[in-house]
Amino acid sequence: MIARPLAAIVGLGPAVPPRVLTNADLEASLETSNEWIVERTGIRERHIAEPGEPLAALAAGAARRAMAEAGIGAEDVDLIVLSTATPDRLLPSTACDLQALLGATRAAAFDISAACSGFLYGLATAEGFVASGQSRTALVLGAEMLSAITDWEDRSTAVLFGDGVGAAIVRPAARPGDPTSRGILSVFMRSDGRLAELLWRPGGGVRHPLSAEVLHDRSYFIKMAGREVFKSAVLAMAESCDEALRRAGVTAEEIDLLVPHQANIRIIEATAKHAGMPMAKVMVNVDRYGNTSSASIPLALEQARAEGRLGEGSLVLLVAFGAGFTWASTVVRW
Repeated sequence: MIARPLAAIVGLGPAVPPRVLTNADLEASLETSNEWIVERTGIRERHIAEPGEPLAALAAGAARRAMAEAGIGAEDVDLIVLSTATPDRLLPSTACDLQALLGATRAAAFDISAACSGFLYGLATAEGFVASGQSRTALVLGAEMLSAITDWEDRSTAVLFGDGVGAAIVRPAARPGDPTSRGILSVFMRSDGRLAELLWRPGGGVRHPLSAEVLHDRSYFIKMAGREVFKSAVLAMAESCDEALRRAGVTAEEIDLLVPHQANIRIIEATAKHAGMPMAKVMVNVDRYGNTSSASIPLALEQARAEGRLGEGSLVLLVAFGAGFTWASTVVRW
């Protein structure tokens, strides 16, 4: 039986910094090549913020676009859930900084940290608040400036990451409980903290505070065991796809578009293969943005819509995997 949606995405908004860093640019500073990067990741370019550019300001641009599409003002927003691994500062939250910029004085605002799965974790949080009646208009964002925590001397990671923000407005479904109504049909989330050290930032937190030693050993940058992360990502995203479809009461054949986290093309292809979906039904824009962590799914959703790949009633499967490890999936009727 098809699930009955109680909440729906009614507005989307993207924002990326104007500066584009190409593979050719990286060739000048790293022992790498465009061919090597494209073959292993599918990435050709990424957007990079200028040093000191506030994440909250970039998020405000995305939020305003999503709000405009939904036909709401800042006074209507009563919940802000912002996923980020790169907050402007550790205290207070970037969500509160964003609230101040928007003038959303009626909203509760908080950050969540689930890395690349963060937008789907945030979407699930907003759906719960809306479905329970505690919120009527939720603003959900995946907001990242990964360039600030990327080691630009490490060829294995410097080629991967980009900056960007994707925002969504979540409100009650037009016909709550009607299985044909536009809305979120299912949510699935999992994590496994035992694998944390395969993708992490060892230094810079309370356990290893920023110090001369941490600066010297560069442990405040992202560290990744690429091969092990790849294996875990493929298995976890396969589980996520299966479970989200089961909970939604639909089959892979009924899905019109798969929108995976844009980590690299090999993970995307492996996920599509497991789900039994041809690449023609998979949204891919990792070539343009690189891995933008929790911003990647909302940015890909907006591009898919702009390209006419999402229509009223389309069934969309969203799936992500990230540091933690975390993984999540969602089926949405557009």
